[in-house]
Amino acid sequence: MVTIETPRLLLRQFQSDDLDNLYSNVFSDSEIFKYVGNGQPASREETESALVSIIAHWQKHGFGRWAAIEKVSNRLIGFGGLRSLFGMPELVYHFAKPHWGKGLGTELASTALKYGFDEHGFARIVAIAKPANAASMHVMEKVGMRFEKFARYYDIDVVQYEILRHEFDPQNSSCLHNRAGHE
Repeated sequence: MVTIETPRLLLRQFQSDDLDNLYSNVFSDSEIFKYVGNGQPASREETESALVSIIAHWQKHGFGRWAAIEKVSNRLIGFGGLRSLFGMPELVYHFAKPHWGKGLGTELASTALKYGFDEHGFARIVAIAKPANAASMHVMEKVGMRFEKFARYYDIDVVQYEILRHEFDPQNSSCLHNRAGHE
């Protein structure tokens, strides 16, 4: 089980009993999901399907998205990490609206990049966002990613950013340490 601690977050693999918190804190919020998929919040059933997929991704690929637990409150406030986008490692991050604008996306993103490059030896990591999602693109740029191209995935127009291993500055990472090794 991979668990990583940052200055303000505990990033841990999801468990099936995270469903209610994931749904109520993240997936049911229309503001969070206006730039995701079809722009609509997910139902509880869709959230459950996503959670099963997130857990299975770790088992299949050895990397994935973490539950982002706020250390101070010990509450699930978002999620993010890496997933496979048509065979490319893709950086992903989503936080509950009360936690926007606090640098948590950057904290999680830089930690995920460090994990992908150091632990998995990826040569390149991408991130995508809908063109109107300026906040997400700002996070990508803050962690050293650069615009690569306009793309279309799952019938959604996006901007794609990238970063190569040799471009990543580990001093930019807010990762404190790995609390547990791989299972």
